Amino acid sequence: MTAWTRPVLAPTPVSMRRLALAGVIADTVIMSTGAAVRLSASGLGCPDWPQCSAADVVASKNAGQTLLNTWIEFGNRLLNFPLVIIAALIFVAAWRFRPDGRRRRDLVWLGAAQPLGVVAQAVIGGIVVLTKLSPATVSVHFLVSAAVVAAAVALHMRCAAIAATPGVSETPPVRRDLRMISAALVAVTCLMLAAGTVVTGTGPLAGDAGVPRYKLPLEGVTQLHADIGWLLAGLSIALVLGLRLSGAPRRAVRAGWIMLAALGSQGVIGYIQYFTHLPAGLVWVHVTGSVLVWIAVLRLFFTVRERTPVNTARTGQAVTVPSRQSVAGGPGGRPPQPTLPLDR
Repeated sequence: MTAWTRPVLAPTPVSMRRLALAGVIADTVIMSTGAAVRLSASGLGCPDWPQCSAADVVASKNAGQTLLNTWIEFGNRLLNFPLVIIAALIFVAAWRFRPDGRRRRDLVWLGAAQPLGVVAQAVIGGIVVLTKLSPATVSVHFLVSAAVVAAAVALHMRCAAIAATPGVSETPPVRRDLRMISAALVAVTCLMLAAGTVVTGTGPLAGDAGVPRYKLPLEGVTQLHADIGWLLAGLSIALVLGLRLSGAPRRAVRAGWIMLAALGSQGVIGYIQYFTHLPAGLVWVHVTGSVLVWIAVLRLFFTVRERTPVNTARTGQAVTVPSRQSVAGGPGGRPPQPTLPLDR
């Protein structure tokens, strides 16, 4: 077994965590480049599937599309190949990973979600092209990608917990009411992502000038999206303050602040893009930012549920504290009796 294959065929907690992180990064990149395809009006750069066109397997100039549009779409398709490789490596590593001498079924399922998600996205992407960017199929395409990202984040967080807490005891997790707020935060973020796909599918940046749109008022769906964002902000502020004031573990508080900073930046960008009439570049930043917010919310959700490690490997020598009677010699002049060690 070489040094190249050992992290996959004989994974350690550290190498498994790194592979899982690679999955999170790869899924985020493919979502970001997919958004670039749509926002650059390159959604039909390759009008056929799985070939780029009926006549060409690879990118070539098609009627109504520039060569640049074609290569943007085709380049996004090519990114699926390294994504498949990364996903397959993650699954193999999760299958062979035995942190406590036995296979972890939850990690295997989360690892399997990576290659299965790539296959599902390839099929859905083909449907998107063949239906000429139907807004409903494009929304499903984006939301399934978000689900794959969620599985990747869950896998990374569990692997990170295994790598960080071998052989230690644990303290109780964050308060139950705060954990419930974090779950509500995940649900509202899902709603916000769905609303965001409707806004894009209604507005001028739906992938191509001639593709169908949602038959909805743009101002109305944009306002709904903003209202969900404000609800998300209120829950986030309440959760971060609750974590800070309740004496929650430092790791949970830090994850809360990161999530709040990401959400605040996303809100500012959202309002700027709206009042500047939706420039494509800024909308791309906003869509990519929504993926980062999703990751931050998920990380916070898992962090407030994990138990904080407390190292008890070194307890030192037992410390004895004499009682009042033993200090005075005790009844009958008996020698002082030791008490239980303080660190136990």
